[in-house]
Amino acid sequence: MTLKLNAKHVIDEIPFLDLKSQQNKIITQINKSIKRVLDHGKYIMGPEVFELEEKLASYSNVKNVITCSSGTDALMMVLMAKQIGPGDAIFLPSFTYTATPEVVAILGATPIFVDVLFDTYNIDAKSLLKSIGIAKEHGLKPKAIIAVDLFGQPSDYNALEKIADENKLWILADAAQSYGAEFFKKKVGKLAHATATSFFPAKPLGCYGDGGAIFTDNDELADTLRSIRVHGKGEHKYDNVRIGLNARLDTIQAAILLEKIKIFDNELKVRQNVADYYNKMLKNIVQVPFVIKNAKSAWAQYTIQLPDKSFRETLMSELKKVGIPSMIYYQKPLHLQTAYKQFPKSNSLTVSEEISEKVLSLPINLKHSSYITQKFCEIFKKIFEN
Repeated sequence: MTLKLNAKHVIDEIPFLDLKSQQNKIITQINKSIKRVLDHGKYIMGPEVFELEEKLASYSNVKNVITCSSGTDALMMVLMAKQIGPGDAIFLPSFTYTATPEVVAILGATPIFVDVLFDTYNIDAKSLLKSIGIAKEHGLKPKAIIAVDLFGQPSDYNALEKIADENKLWILADAAQSYGAEFFKKKVGKLAHATATSFFPAKPLGCYGDGGAIFTDNDELADTLRSIRVHGKGEHKYDNVRIGLNARLDTIQAAILLEKIKIFDNELKVRQNVADYYNKMLKNIVQVPFVIKNAKSAWAQYTIQLPDKSFRETLMSELKKVGIPSMIYYQKPLHLQTAYKQFPKSNSLTVSEEISEKVLSLPINLKHSSYITQKFCEIFKKIFEN
């Protein structure tokens, strides 16, 4: 289907996430911070790394923050510290990115996929209970829940904690997309036994490369994580007391994040303003995002639901013609991916399968939000007319 739209309003393509404008606000400070690192020459585990950890701990009101090389390594390190391995079952949503089950499988444990809620995209407590039963049927030991805070919204940790306590599980929050969010006035980082986040450039708080961090109030766990981060070191790096990783955050990335965290709350407000405007303009034509009571989203993505896959393909094509990018997160749930087909799964992961054909994410871009919604509504109407 090809639609005829008024071409005179076509503009240069809007960035899906306008990182350049954000950088321009603080480019002088960024350059100074990078120069300080170049001047002192401590490129690995320099003072900025530890200063950043203190800032992050204060922001989230947690006792310990351990920075690392990526959000994926953050997940891996926690599982390693908890000695997860063969025979262990780890429960996680099927509707998310591969990094979450990937680290489980690498350690020889079994990822058990759980369905998600239709409105929040986060893990469904009822499906979780069924999955615990499936793990036991396969002779696996239920160990932990990885709750992914998808698109920036915290999972319902109250519901998950109840199930975890009843089944002697612990919770790892995958907050790669939700750092800066809140649940019952607690910041992400304070909502689980341990929390892993990512500083990938597109995240709410992103650096200019790869980076991540782990948050925990458990001092013993924190000490183990610090050891794992540097090849399992003991008193020094040549004293190896456990198997570890090379998972350190570069000092230059820490220096960049120290400047970006200064404007982080304002950036979250910008994202919230965009989400509020989208909600107002689009709520009567598509299913807009739903945020649960007592939660604040970091709005890593603004994700709507459309009637079906065909409609989505047409809409994306027409949006592109008028300079508006859009993205699909995620086109296929993980339990259907080739890499994970050998793992046991529930027969009722229908929500993950359905929403994968309906979701579409729009640019988080305050500057062009009115243009985006205007064109979106025009195109949406014309698709239905055709």
